Amino acid sequence: MASLVILAAAAAAWIVFVPGATLTLASYGITLPFVAPAAEPASPGSGRPAGGAGGGRGGANRQTNVVTTPVTMASINTTLTAIGEGTAARSVTIAAPTGGNLAEVLVRPGQTVAAGDTIARLESDNEQITYDGAKLAADDASATLERTQGLANSNTVATTAVTAAQLAYDKAALDLRNAEVTLGRRTMTSPITGTVGLIKVTPGNYVTAQTPLTTIDDTSAILVDFWVPERYAPAISLDTPVSVSAIALPGKKFTGKVRAVDSRIDPASRTLQIQAEIPNADGALRAGMSLSVALNFPGEHYPTVNPLAILWSTDGSYVWKFVDGKAKRVPAEIVQRNSDGVLVRADLAPGEAIITEGILQLSDGAAVTLLSGPDGSTDQAATKP
Repeated sequence: MASLVILAAAAAAWIVFVPGATLTLASYGITLPFVAPAAEPASPGSGRPAGGAGGGRGGANRQTNVVTTPVTMASINTTLTAIGEGTAARSVTIAAPTGGNLAEVLVRPGQTVAAGDTIARLESDNEQITYDGAKLAADDASATLERTQGLANSNTVATTAVTAAQLAYDKAALDLRNAEVTLGRRTMTSPITGTVGLIKVTPGNYVTAQTPLTTIDDTSAILVDFWVPERYAPAISLDTPVSVSAIALPGKKFTGKVRAVDSRIDPASRTLQIQAEIPNADGALRAGMSLSVALNFPGEHYPTVNPLAILWSTDGSYVWKFVDGKAKRVPAEIVQRNSDGVLVRADLAPGEAIITEGILQLSDGAAVTLLSGPDGSTDQAATKP
């Protein structure tokens, strides 16, 4: 019994204090005998407020007070950041071309060498003796050939003697070249200009052709290999500018360009491998550094609305736009949510007024009263920064 009394009291309070309650009941065919019928809305220019002379609650054309905020534009997918590892523009490992005892190392770690500079030598006594013997034999063969040719000119010797001397000289010359190559293989030189790495062996050790002696890196430029999602593949091409920062060098920025783009997408990760080249004249970057690579793109531009303006229905998300004193429903597909706004795919222009307060009482085409905010006019939209 007490429950019925409480329900009846609540219903009576709703009818008395909620504006438009009698109209709501009337729309369902319920007429209360103790409540006066709602007054007709005032005609334009009559000077009488809607809802009767006293301006009572629940007028049929009762306006809703609203607050609006302007539509702004925002861009997404304008920057891509990836992590890559730096490598030297050119890098070689110095190793002995043949086996032998290491006689001397002529460089030190961190030293800059030019192409052709000697790095180390193997013991070469035997090879030097062989070369010297070949050199003597070649010199003797050359002198014999010259003397035989002189005698042939005076018809002192036969032509066959000249031919034999020529063959002897050619063989001696080949032996000399072979001895020279063998001796040269005892010396290790740098094929590039660069910086010497750590020396991994010391003089006196026996080394083979598979024993690395040191490395030389040309770090005048640093190559960065990184991977990007396949959706960015069409936007990246050779010479695309990149910006690079090193974790080990906070606050410093380096610029470069894309040097190479892989010809295929990795099917496992759905990413594309990119290689960028970063000039490094001052040597600040080192091979092996972890680098953050950033690429800029035109991006995609979308209208941005206040998060409070978004509503949902069975047809999806939508917003209310303030147009000429009325509320207009505009479908708004959400693209991305940010802390300061929601990017939407909708028929909205920068500066247009979107209702953010009073939205729960609106219907399409309903008249509303603007309390604060832009009215979406052309002038206001044009003066927005």
